[in-house]
Amino acid sequence: MEESSKKAIYGALYANIAIATTKFIVAAVTGSSAMWSEGIHSSVDTGNEILMLIGLRRSVRPPDPEHPFGHGKELYFWSLLVAVLIFGVGGGLSAYEGVLHILHPVTIREPKWNYIVLGSAFLFEGTSLFIALRVFISKHGRGNLLSNIVASKDPTTYTIIAEDSASLAGIAIAGAGVSLSYLLKLPALDGAASVLIGLLLAAVATFLIRECRGLLTGEGVDRRTAEEIRRLVREDPLVESVTWPLTMYLGPDNVLLVLDVEFRDTASAVEVADAIRNMKARIQARFPEIKRIYVEAVEHSIQSHATR
Repeated sequence: MEESSKKAIYGALYANIAIATTKFIVAAVTGSSAMWSEGIHSSVDTGNEILMLIGLRRSVRPPDPEHPFGHGKELYFWSLLVAVLIFGVGGGLSAYEGVLHILHPVTIREPKWNYIVLGSAFLFEGTSLFIALRVFISKHGRGNLLSNIVASKDPTTYTIIAEDSASLAGIAIAGAGVSLSYLLKLPALDGAASVLIGLLLAAVATFLIRECRGLLTGEGVDRRTAEEIRRLVREDPLVESVTWPLTMYLGPDNVLLVLDVEFRDTASAVEVADAIRNMKARIQARFPEIKRIYVEAVEHSIQSHATR
């Protein structure tokens, strides 16, 4: 997971460094507010990739006495910072720049440079998005992309996908703003495009914050996976009943699972131990991301609330 995630992040990082530099230069030459916003957008994305690399590096540190389950959730913390950065710096500054340009319009000079840079940026961002999508699909398979992104617990790839998708949409908005502003002789339209870019970034950031919040506050596996775990446990003939699985993501590929299982009264201690070992093997063969499984054999009186 780490190497493929790094590939997607580095691809986006190199693209955004080049794009941000070029956008700011052209914004200074042409006076375009939308281009300034796009430069801010790409600069924020560059900072985001650096934060993601920091989070990725820190998340793979081995367990220690203070973190017995490892540091996997570091990645979720740094991903939350990325989302806040997109919302506050990217969205906020872009919208602010746009409002200023609407209140104090500046006529765009030499718009052709804007078109050249935006076209190049579209190519670079599209390449970065293609790399991120390849990494994501190789891990999650084909199918409904949006559903897979929502279900994914690896913020390194879906954040890059969200960023690059927003970048491509932002480029389209900036191009429309520059064109309409120049052709209609209405400089305020360039500022309006900048405001729209800010709103776009705020929407993307809100989605990312929502995803990170769930993972940081102890989100577990989805209902279908939990039901499949119960089915695998019930396959053992010694099992009378099992409670709903207690799960929590400790990292993108690291799930903690706790089970309370009632075994038949006639089962010996040795048979129960063998049954637990076998059910762990079945669960991990089906769901390799479940790294830690704790099974407690409970008395019937404690287990009375379980669904058989």
